[in-house]
Amino acid sequence: MKILIVDDDRELTSSLGSSLEQEGFSVDIARDGESALVIARDISPDLVVLDIDLPVDLMKSGQRMDGISVLRLLREKSDVPVLMLTSTSLDSVKVFTLELGADDYLTKPFNPQELIARIRAILRRNKSASGAEDVLIFGELHIDPGARKVWKNGCVIDLTYIEFELLLTLARRPGQVFSREQLLERAWKHARFGSERVVDTHMGNLRQKIEDDPASPVWITTVRGVGYRFEAEV
Repeated sequence: MKILIVDDDRELTSSLGSSLEQEGFSVDIARDGESALVIARDISPDLVVLDIDLPVDLMKSGQRMDGISVLRLLREKSDVPVLMLTSTSLDSVKVFTLELGADDYLTKPFNPQELIARIRAILRRNKSASGAEDVLIFGELHIDPGARKVWKNGCVIDLTYIEFELLLTLARRPGQVFSREQLLERAWKHARFGSERVVDTHMGNLRQKIEDDPASPVWITTVRGVGYRFEAEV
């Protein structure tokens, strides 16, 4: 398994790299956003550990990207799992990274063994999600759990990891109502913050991609006061 660590702290990356290699992982290190994107493109890592606080060189008009910018660009091109490292304990910052498509977060300082445990948990979730399973067909909407691809009218729809997990969870049980709490558990499987608006944010993005009219969705309907339901027949 290939892990890409993106952090400018040389002592931290050296320590984490050694710990991960001792656990059998292959490790690449990037110390800025631009290098991270190039390496991610070249090696296709199985997971990215990304520091939210990458330094930005203001004297060069933002030539260097912070962690949020890197996360946004990764999500435009890939569904690779991303574990964010943050130096703040503010829940609002953590929620923001999840809304942008991060899979988990860890606050500095942390125990390297906790990082490894979280990495393994994310990779297990990815592996189980990619197991052999029949393509789900709902008229013009096709969902392939193994390939993690979605088509509508024969055209591939590009979904993020979280968007795909939400859609697949609902589509596997057409007609069943899922609460936001249930969707959080299935899509993220980590500590949450009381607010479930992160589900609504990703669901809104998902509707923009699969619905003809996102303002009047027919595939994913809202059950007021409860959660969401997938409609098998539209």
